[in-house]
Amino acid sequence: MGRAIHRSAGGTGVPVFELFGERQTWPTPDLLHCESIPERSHLHDWEITQHRHANLGQFLYVQGGHAMLDVEGAVTEIDEPAVQIVPPMCVHGFRFSHDIAGYVITLALPLFDWLQDSLGNAAPALLRAGCYAVGADKPYIDQLCQRIDLEYAAVAPGRDFLLHSLVGALGSWVARQQHEQREADGWPERGQHHTGSFSRLVEQHFHEHWSIGQYAAALAITTAQLNNVCRRSLGCSALEHVHRRVLLEAKRNLIYTTMTIAQIADVLGFSDVAYFSRFFRRLARVSPREFRHKQASYGRTPA
Repeated sequence: MGRAIHRSAGGTGVPVFELFGERQTWPTPDLLHCESIPERSHLHDWEITQHRHANLGQFLYVQGGHAMLDVEGAVTEIDEPAVQIVPPMCVHGFRFSHDIAGYVITLALPLFDWLQDSLGNAAPALLRAGCYAVGADKPYIDQLCQRIDLEYAAVAPGRDFLLHSLVGALGSWVARQQHEQREADGWPERGQHHTGSFSRLVEQHFHEHWSIGQYAAALAITTAQLNNVCRRSLGCSALEHVHRRVLLEAKRNLIYTTMTIAQIADVLGFSDVAYFSRFFRRLARVSPREFRHKQASYGRTPA
């Protein structure tokens, strides 16, 4: 499919777009928007600079041509058909060849949340950015995306229900690809019942420094059960998962904003900048100042 080039983090301060590379308001009363990749990218010289969507999730289907996908600092070169999932608030930017073909399917947050709820145990597949080679499923994904595009452009009885069903099929395909990928990598899939709900709660409350007991209570399970679920499905304890999310947001702010370290600590709910610095160093192995300096040497500059 493609090859990973490098990894780092993206973040706060990156432009928040309503659609694919645009600040314009959501153009439709629907909870779903569909368009071809060339339709908008040719207006921007085939490059969509790094940005994020506050209340939108996306499926990007590269059907043909060549693409460079920079998602949360992981740059992947695509030279065969693949589907990229872009969760809400995920920093991303794309560069396409002039012969690019494919679709961008954007879901407003209520529809994105509905899809996660509908997927149940498979919902975590939509919470993590991932790129999945289409391979032998290309005729199926071609037909699925073309049907979504046609239904989106039409006004016919049952349109909304059919669109939701089609995007549900696409979400299920992505979830199965992640399942197969995890099995190949040796990830245990048993015990993921609450993982999706926990991850969504973390997104909502990580800056409030909820205790693991608070998360467990919100899920109506014990802290021991939550930790067991996380270790089996995420490979870490519940607290480690929360800390990783806080660290990611800290890295995003250090790379993509001009906020001081004290301001970043405050935004992330730390009352003491020294405690924030110790927290960051413990997880990242460098101080916040050293991390920012190192990223600047890579050419990462604030928006």
